[in-house]
Amino acid sequence: MRKVALCLGISIDGYIARRDHTFDFLFLPEDYSMQPFFDRIDTAFLGRKTWEVTKELGPPGSGEGTQSFVFSHQLEPGERDGVIFTRERPEAVVERLRREPGKDMWLMGGGELVRHFLREDLVDDLYLGIVPTLLGDGIPLFPAGFPQRDFRLVGHESYSRGLVTLRYERSR
Repeated sequence: MRKVALCLGISIDGYIARRDHTFDFLFLPEDYSMQPFFDRIDTAFLGRKTWEVTKELGPPGSGEGTQSFVFSHQLEPGERDGVIFTRERPEAVVERLRREPGKDMWLMGGGELVRHFLREDLVDDLYLGIVPTLLGDGIPLFPAGFPQRDFRLVGHESYSRGLVTLRYERSR
């Protein structure tokens, strides 16, 4: 079955971005590659705010062949520039896609969308890249408002410049 993987970079204190939505504190050291993760996904899920901040960076994931869904109550639904904008509930989209053949799905963020996915128990894997920075304030990866979800550690690595990656699988 296709899995939903939440994969994000965060500060030590758990923020995905500054209050102004910038994420200049995140980095990828030369000895780290996201390509193995990108090779296992073909779908990306974003909230409207994350899409607006990251759209200039190009398509999420490996680019070509990756289908992107932007969940928004404000933007007009439909497909534009290779992106599917939807007002559907995430659980309906995930349920439909899990029945179709394909690779795993990447939950990119942001915090409000992550909360919804966790509340509906849609997240199967967590991939967290933790950078050695304390922001003190910002947009939290895990805003309050969902029930306890248990995960088990299945991998961890450390890289240059202090980046640490953690991989968890959902315990059900």
